[in-house]
Amino acid sequence: KLSELLSERESISDEMQHQLDEATDPWGVKVERVEVKDVILPGNMQRAMAAEAEATRESRAKVIAAEGEQNASRRLREAADIMDESPATVQLRYLQTLNTIAGQNNH
Repeated sequence: KLSELLSERESISDEMQHQLDEATDPWGVKVERVEVKDVILPGNMQRAMAAEAEATRESRAKVIAAEGEQNASRRLREAADIMDESPATVQLRYLQTLNTIAGQNNH
C-alpha cells in the first residue's frame, strides 16, 4: 500500500541499501546512502485513489447521518411517551409551538 510505503520509507531505504551493498561489493563499490524521498504516482492511480477516498468519506457520512436519524427517532419516541402520560403536556407543547410560529412571523 502507498500508506505503508510512505510510513516505512526509512526501513525500505535500509533494505534497498542492503541489497545494493550485496550487489556492488564484488565490484568494490560502496553505496553511501539510499533514501526514498518522493513517490510519484501515475495520474490514473492518483484518480483511482481519490475516487476511493471520496467513496470512503461518503460511506462514513451516510453512516453518521443514519446514526443521527436513529438517535433522533429514539428521542422523539421518548418525548412521545412522556407526552402520552400527561394530556396537559401536549397542550403546553402546542401553545409553545404557536408562540414560536408567531414570533417567527413577526420578524
